Order: sequence, then C-alpha cells, then structure tokens
Amino acid sequence: MIKITKFGGSSVADAEQFRKVKAIIDADPARQFVVVSASGRRFKRDSKVTDLLYLVDAHLSYHVSCDDLLDSIGERFYSIAAELKLNYPMGEKFQAFVREVKGGSCTQEYIVSRGEYFTAQLMAEYLGFTFVDAADVVAFHQDGELDMDRTAQQLKRVLTEKSVPGEKLRVVMPGFYGATRDGRIKLLDRGGGDISGSILAKCLSADVYENWTDVSGFYAVDPRIVPTAEVIRRITYTELRELSYMGASVLHEDAIFPIRDAGIPIVIKNTNRPEDPGTVISEVAEREGEPEPIITGVTGKRDFVGIRVVKNHMSTEVGFLRRVLTIFERYHVSIEHIPTGIDSCAVVCQKQDIKDVLYSIVADIKNELHPDNIEVIEDLALVATVGRNMASRPGISGHLFGALGAAHVNIRMIAQGSDEINIIAGVRADEFERAIKVIYQAFLNSDGHIDCV
Repeated sequence: MIKITKFGGSSVADAEQFRKVKAIIDADPARQFVVVSASGRRFKRDSKVTDLLYLVDAHLSYHVSCDDLLDSIGERFYSIAAELKLNYPMGEKFQAFVREVKGGSCTQEYIVSRGEYFTAQLMAEYLGFTFVDAADVVAFHQDGELDMDRTAQQLKRVLTEKSVPGEKLRVVMPGFYGATRDGRIKLLDRGGGDISGSILAKCLSADVYENWTDVSGFYAVDPRIVPTAEVIRRITYTELRELSYMGASVLHEDAIFPIRDAGIPIVIKNTNRPEDPGTVISEVAEREGEPEPIITGVTGKRDFVGIRVVKNHMSTEVGFLRRVLTIFERYHVSIEHIPTGIDSCAVVCQKQDIKDVLYSIVADIKNELHPDNIEVIEDLALVATVGRNMASRPGISGHLFGALGAAHVNIRMIAQGSDEINIIAGVRADEFERAIKVIYQAFLNSDGHIDCV
C-alpha cells in the first residue's frame, strides 16, 4: 500500500509538532511519501511563515527594511533545527537566502516558496527520508497552468535517480510550488500544499491520500457556530465540493480534481489527535450495514447581492433571461444563482465581484429590458444544506423551511441544484448564523446526532 501523507502548517509549526509527525509516520510503513507546508502558527496570535515571507516581498517593493522579518523567520527554523539536533546547515542556508533577497534578484514566488523548502529540508532529515525539491517535480507551463503529464514524467525520473537498489525510497517534498521549464518558481493557490499532495497521489497511483491538519475531520457544521457539531465520518467528492465551495474550509477544493478520476480516497486526520478516525472522502460514501445520514452538512457564506427583475409576461418573452445575463457578462461578473418565476428572475452574485459595477448593471437592465420593477437585495447570505440522501427522502425541503419559519428566519431566495444534493436558502446577513443553527438542529435526533435514513 502507498499512502501520500500531507501535513499542513499547524502540523509543522515547531519542534514539538515535528515529533508528532514522526510518530505518525513511524506508526505506518505505508506512509513513505510526505508533503509539508511551511511552518504555521504556534499559538493564536502567531504569524505563519508564508505570511511573513509575503511581508518581506512587500517591504522590498516599498524599499523598506525587512531585516526584522527575516530575523524572525530565521529564528523559527533555527529553533526547530537546534531543538531536534539536526545537522542541516540551517544558519548557512538561510543566510544565503537573505543575501539573495537583499540582492534584489528574487521574485515574489521564489521568496514565498522558501517557507515550504526549508520546512521540508528539516523534516526530511528528522524523518530520515530523502528530500525531493518540488521545483524538480511539479511542472508548470509558461502561462502558469499546471502540466500534469510533465509532472508525472519528472516525478518518475527524480524517484528513479534517488532510488538505492535494495532500499525502500521514502520521500519528503515541499508543497505549494513547482517550476516552469526554465526553472522559474511558480506558486499554486494559497492552500496549494493540499493540491501538491493530490498531484503526488495521482502520479504515484496511491491507495490513500492522508491530509493531516489541526481538526479531527470535516465537521457537519462550523463548530464556531455550533460547538457540539459532529465530525462527518464519510462523504462523497461531490458533497465535499459543495460544502467547500460554500465556505467549509478544511481542504482546498481544487485538491479533489487530480485524484477523483483515479478513485483515490482522501482521509482528513488530526495531527494532535491521530487516534481520531477522521473523515473519509471517496466517490461512494455508503458502507454496507452502516446507517446513512439524512443530511451531510450545513454551511454558507455571507456578502452576496441579489438583483431581482420583474416584468409581466417575462416567461413568454423569448431571450429575456439571456439578455439579462449578457449584461452581467459585459461587466465580467460571475453569477452564483438564478432563481426564476413566471414574471421575475433574480441574479445572485458575490458582493466583491459586483460592488464597482452594480449600478451600471442596474442602469443597463432598465435601459435595455424595460422591466416593471428592479430591486437590489444587499447584505444577503447563502446557507447550503448538503446531503447525498436528501433526494430520496420526501419532505426534506418542507422540514427545512418549516424549521426556518418557526424560528422567524425570513427566506429571501431558494435554489436547488439539478442533482438535488443541495438546498440553498438566501437570508439576511444578520440572520446567517441563526439560520445555520436552526437547520442543523432540525435534523438532529433525540440523542443529538444527525438523523439517519
């Protein structure tokens, strides 16, 4: 069995966390490929190394001294190396990096990537694994797009070069970055370490991709809103995609795509509580003999704007909705939902996408479509209830909306995906958390667990 094991920033924040990682790796010989993020926060008000490196680049851009920042970053790595008694010449290597930075020849992406680079170097020595630089493996086209075919080729070549006959190759690779053909460092999106792990899993045809973080799995609802929230034991890729997109943020949503077609399951685990079962994400979540939950989770996002257009006999006017959407396309505004009626339609967008062009769009709709009425609905929040079993259970929508009505939460809009895996309710922003609590509690049984089919 091959397990790709990715550790997030909180899992490698200091020497004590390194020790926890080693215990996890030593507990299972299948964990032979490790991906690490840059050292994260050690305590609540601490800074992530990645954030500090972005600040270094900002200071350089404004010709402001970044000496204190570089000293702070260096001390993070020095303390880990010293406490774990590592031989890696951390001081020498980091000072060489400082000279590069002050020389003015480093790109932002190169500067930021060094957080993962140095963390992985220290982890590789501590585990007794081979260090593999992501720049030699993860391939990008010149336009910044990931090149999966060349990545697979480069990984195969690098692993062959580093293999020793008769010995099992065990590897640590930094996440979050790769390189173009000419050696230019390119970063993935923030949270890209998750993507790096899934790329490795796909290229190696791994059996499991383990993502170790500081929570014991994927919660059915944000525990900051509902402290008694339970962990989802099993979830499908589709459900995860829906929940992640709507705000649940344990795993980078793009980490799903490289391994979904390969059928590789993901397991979310807690570095600080490795004995917890975590959450298994796979194409099919059902297990024979296990009860199936009615809903999988409830999540949502604030800061949406809705534009409601009313016109008598709209449904008989061919092309009306297309003309509305063309106006949004003209201003390069992405659309989230389009609830429609016989004489009305609404277009829901994220506030940040539309804030600068909102009234230009309203003016164009008035001038080009001559509606009877147009209303801007601001401070809108969307709450998504997601579950693979909702479609087969009659009365789910009625139960959900009845619970919101009984709690006097006003519903401004309703949308449901064609696959019937989610139900989205638009509510006022100031009722967002209450709506989430009400919906979650509506599906709990007398024991306080999510009711089953």
